[in-house]
Amino acid sequence: MDIRIVMSAGVSRRVCRTGFGLALSLALVAPQMASAGAVIAATKSRKAKPSAQPKRVRAKTAKVVAPPLVLPPQSEPASRMIAWIAAEHDNGGLPYVVIDKQAASLLLFSGKGDFMGVTPVLLGVGIGDDSSPGIGAKDLADIGPAERTTPAGRFVAKFGRAFGRQRVIWVDYSNSVALHAVITTHKSEHRVERLLSPSPDDNRISFGCINVGTKFYTGTLTPAFQKKGGVVYILPDTKSLDDVFPRVRLLPYVSAAVAR
Repeated sequence: MDIRIVMSAGVSRRVCRTGFGLALSLALVAPQMASAGAVIAATKSRKAKPSAQPKRVRAKTAKVVAPPLVLPPQSEPASRMIAWIAAEHDNGGLPYVVIDKQAASLLLFSGKGDFMGVTPVLLGVGIGDDSSPGIGAKDLADIGPAERTTPAGRFVAKFGRAFGRQRVIWVDYSNSVALHAVITTHKSEHRVERLLSPSPDDNRISFGCINVGTKFYTGTLTPAFQKKGGVVYILPDTKSLDDVFPRVRLLPYVSAAVAR
């Protein structure tokens, strides 16, 4: 294209300046322009790139979203407790667990109240809902069977170090009650087998701490409580739910207010 423009300009200048022999000039110039055009066309033909192949568009793989877990049927106290927490937002945006001592089970929920899983637990061998005064300062050997209770109540729990630098979730630090993976130091206690048994009757074996399976503890519970901790609700053995959690009595009124 540049050559054509230059030669055309040259012709124009030549015609304007001489003013005579126009036909002759055009006759001489025309073959040159035709020849130059042919050269340019041939050059362009050699330089022309083959037509680009259409780009292959990779189909995006749809992200698989796991369906939400369905909360299995619970005991009447556990159902009331779960409904009250959701209605009152008592967890304050933190993940939380509801431990049903009579069923020997733990239910985990996210800070938004989404159900995240259920697992069996091992509990204190003693039946009761209170910790003995000063039990947190005693050596394990000095704690009698009746004192080895898992207390009922609402606890704000966080990760911390225990004896031997073991990292646990402290539920009630002053009374040495922690939530941690099952301990298998004493094989005669058969703690793993107790967790796997279908009955909750043999899940009383600890000094008061709450034991869960290692896979659930490391893979589900720890990530949920890792950043800010969470709230632990432990339902009672012998007391009524309303005695330990008096505000649960207001559940019908709270539910009615939410429904409005």
